Amino acid sequence: MSIDAENPNPKTSVRRTLSSPTDRVIPHPVLDVPVEEAAYTRSRGVDWVVFGVTAVIAVAFLVWGFVSTPSLADASGSALTWVMDNTGWLFVLTGSGFVVFVLWLALGRYGTIPLGRDDEEPEFNGVSWIAMMFSAGMGIGLMFFGVAEPLTHFSTPPPGTGDAGNPEAVQNALATTLFHWTLHPWAIYAVVGLAIAYGVYRKGRLQLISAAFVPLLGERANGPWGKVIDMLAIFATLFGSAASLGLGALQIRSGLQIVGGIGEAGNTILIVIITVLTIAFVLSAVSGIARGIQWLSNINMVLAVSLALFVFVVGPTVFILNLMPTAMASYLGDIAMMSARTGAEGTEVNAWLQTWTIFYWAWWVSWTPFVGMFIARISRGRTIRQFVAGVLLVPSLVSLVWFAVFGGAAIKLQQEGVDLAGEGSIEAQLFGLLDQYPIATVASVVVMVLVAIFFVSGADAASIVMGSLSERGTIKPGRGTVIFWGVAMGAVAAVMLLVGGEDALTGLQTITIIAALPFLLVMIALAVALVKDLRNDPKVVRRQYASEAVDNAVVSGVSQHGDDFVIVVEKDPDAGQSGAG
Repeated sequence: MSIDAENPNPKTSVRRTLSSPTDRVIPHPVLDVPVEEAAYTRSRGVDWVVFGVTAVIAVAFLVWGFVSTPSLADASGSALTWVMDNTGWLFVLTGSGFVVFVLWLALGRYGTIPLGRDDEEPEFNGVSWIAMMFSAGMGIGLMFFGVAEPLTHFSTPPPGTGDAGNPEAVQNALATTLFHWTLHPWAIYAVVGLAIAYGVYRKGRLQLISAAFVPLLGERANGPWGKVIDMLAIFATLFGSAASLGLGALQIRSGLQIVGGIGEAGNTILIVIITVLTIAFVLSAVSGIARGIQWLSNINMVLAVSLALFVFVVGPTVFILNLMPTAMASYLGDIAMMSARTGAEGTEVNAWLQTWTIFYWAWWVSWTPFVGMFIARISRGRTIRQFVAGVLLVPSLVSLVWFAVFGGAAIKLQQEGVDLAGEGSIEAQLFGLLDQYPIATVASVVVMVLVAIFFVSGADAASIVMGSLSERGTIKPGRGTVIFWGVAMGAVAAVMLLVGGEDALTGLQTITIIAALPFLLVMIALAVALVKDLRNDPKVVRRQYASEAVDNAVVSGVSQHGDDFVIVVEKDPDAGQSGAG
């Protein structure tokens, strides 16, 4: 039996067209797609439909927020009520669904598919890749909630987990915190990261969210539907990043009040902090000191690790070490129960979900274009299995250590009679913890420096992502576009804080949940598009062809020659007559 190596299936065209940066014709589906490297750095100018529409809506939101804050607060409150009543279940279901989805991809037949050409080696070695993954896992959120979340869950346990002070309160507090910060968020990021990395490095597409929808929409992914998808990605990034900046401003305000002796100034000082840091970001963007930002980010990572080591050494070291395995075991044991919490359990649970789980899932969804693009860029050459293992496990381990150190230290003090949970605002609790240890002022200043650099570097990275989406997928968007989105991000953060009034955190949570809902629907469709893409991957098609060809050859060989036969691959002399060539 002869097997045509060039065209094993005569019904399949030898050449096909795929949407790509150059709209080129590519080889047979069993062969690698040639990727034109220069296509991704080339400037394509501003997409005035995507940029124009999103910019106008963003400016209109800002005008509404600054001119009529109470009106926006009322409207966002009503919208949040509708979202929670009608779609809260969707956030809960999809959050866990994405975990199952990426694990299925990694452990199944698609796990060996590379995010690049068949013979391509990983762009970064394992140590560098893990280091950058660690960097992505750190941010304002860990600084803000490192003490606050475990301590809150310990002093006010989640519904259904017993009263405060019950024997399992410590384990439940850390398990709930890890539920919000480990597998679920990084699985959400991994969906977008995989779709982008696969499309760009395996299929040669543009670095746009819409480009990943080619398997579902075909050429329509390059038309109006694609533009809508990219606009939703910009809005998700804008509001998600603004929420992070708002948290940073809240924490810096607390630090200034505690360390600098600045009295209560309401939201005015928040606006000043956001303005100053936004100006710092703009100056960095204008000066083009990309290396400076990278240098500051590396310093930030060193400072964060140093701060954690400081608390670990001067704090309850043995208690923290005991807490790590206990917290992990409690998390793994309770993950099914925590994943199943919905508003159906009553108004108390519904309110708790709004403040914690659903806010987090919405926050992670809104961060996916930014973090997904980052982890996609550093994962070229990895297989899907390696990608999922690294993206899920490395940041999850970082979160476990971080929350065990800061949350464990705070809980131990609370048990010993230091009422950190009852003193001050939630953003002040980290400073309250540090105040119990030596050189508290120095440590508190380090916290504010950390948050400030996270603010500037985070705004820089998120603005580049929005600029890239605004300029047809180029990885080097124009400076003006980047600056516009950076300024808009700072202004949106200010409006979100104002909407919350005296409880600024509520404003951040409310608008984040509302803004994330449309992109959550995009992500569900994105998962479907990715699976459809993978089903036609050259490696998968080769397996299908090989399996069918070998099966047929074995049957033919045994029928004609018994056990005495060999399989030879040669050109089919009739291929030209079949019209397949």
